[in-house]
Amino acid sequence: MNEIIGRCIGETSPTQVSFISKKMPRVGEYVSLEYDGKTVLGMIESLVRGSVSINDEIYDPATVEKIKEIEGDDHYIKGTVRILGNINTPEMSIPRTPAPPGTEVKIANSKILNKVFKIDAEGLELGNLITEDEVRVAVDINKMITRHLAILAMTGAGKSNTVAVLTDGLLKVNGSLLFFDMHSEYVNAQFKNGEVNRIEAKVNPQYLSFYEMARLANISGKAYVQERIFRDVHKETMNAIRNNDIRAIEFFTYIENRLIELIELNNDDKKSVTAVLNKVIGLKNQYGSILDFNSSDIVEKIKTNAANIIDLGSVDEHASDIIVSHVLEKVLKRRKDFLRDEGGLNFPVFIVLEEAHILAPKNRSTRSKNWISRIAREGRKFGVGLCIVSQSPKSLDPDALSQANNMIILRLVEPNDQRHVQSASESLSDDLVAQLPSLNIGEAILLGLMTKIPTLVKIDRFEGKIVGTDLDIVGEWKKTLEEEKKDLAEKRNDLEDLMG
Repeated sequence: MNEIIGRCIGETSPTQVSFISKKMPRVGEYVSLEYDGKTVLGMIESLVRGSVSINDEIYDPATVEKIKEIEGDDHYIKGTVRILGNINTPEMSIPRTPAPPGTEVKIANSKILNKVFKIDAEGLELGNLITEDEVRVAVDINKMITRHLAILAMTGAGKSNTVAVLTDGLLKVNGSLLFFDMHSEYVNAQFKNGEVNRIEAKVNPQYLSFYEMARLANISGKAYVQERIFRDVHKETMNAIRNNDIRAIEFFTYIENRLIELIELNNDDKKSVTAVLNKVIGLKNQYGSILDFNSSDIVEKIKTNAANIIDLGSVDEHASDIIVSHVLEKVLKRRKDFLRDEGGLNFPVFIVLEEAHILAPKNRSTRSKNWISRIAREGRKFGVGLCIVSQSPKSLDPDALSQANNMIILRLVEPNDQRHVQSASESLSDDLVAQLPSLNIGEAILLGLMTKIPTLVKIDRFEGKIVGTDLDIVGEWKKTLEEEKKDLAEKRNDLEDLMG
């Protein structure tokens, strides 16, 4: 039998009721209401505790003390319940009629909750309810990938663990994930259900478009003359490679020689040509480590049933933007080609964008941001999903964030982060926002089409290995000291041996 914790009071609506109680439930706890032949599930969103006698019109602490001596701990609890839906309908539809005042508010038992959170073949288990350890929570994989996902949290709240649990769950169903790993967190990860396929952050200049090469060389679109000069020379160089007049490895040599020839002609564009030559030399010197003429197309290296990791840990933000945008564009194109029977990439891909606020910043234009928005709009039709991961939501482009129809929000304390996230999600109420600072490590709010109802969940602890966890600072100091002592002892022994 369900425990009755209170009754509805005042005016009710199909989406919210107020209740009065003598027992203290918890914010985020699920409750059930039975009326008009329906069993309706709700979530407690707010609670206040008060006393009729000790009200805010009393200004003398001594009076409060006397009333408390007489009445003891006699108080009331008032709360609001957000109506989540009729549990007897397939889609948990919101009832069309409000609950009558006086309706019993009961704690939802495990039988009701297990029915609501029933895990099917397309479900990916993430953890258990915060308020009910025995009730497991899963998300719909298809809806999560096709409608995109955002994982948002402050530093140390459990973001990396959540990504790892999610990844292992997708590998269990033979998923193909593509990580843009900004800090080399997942390069040496070990997953239970699939392999890690490390992909070097190297691109073949032959596969980069003119605009990608121009931006990598820091030739701005506003520098019209420089852009024209570089376009002409780049086109001539690519034609020479295609016609086998030069080898691909002579790409930069050919460009530099042609620019030198143009300078020697002493024409009116000499200053601009010289600037282009210097930028091309700078490009070669600065980014030579990521430009590899022997490298195959990155997209061809993506494997299924694997966490494909493009390691960007040693690449600066400018080059990362070019690489990420290049790969995003190619993945979307190859998926389109496949569905048009024109070859291409023959399996769906779920793209994980770590540090998404760097790739898609709020107040700055990047090539990656354009392609993130493009995939967010078109990817659903072609089997390309996005997972936007950020520890600074306020710095993330609002358009990119709003395209994520699913969210896993862990602890967020900063008010600007909270407001930015709430503006991007219709499901995140003020009361749920108020819970974000009080979430413990690994606790999260699940929202969106991937879950039937907003859910407070304790994410499972990842059993494999990832780098993205806090260092044991004290342990590292101790380890260093012990190594120094050991090294000193060895030097003393060597010295004693030499002295006889």
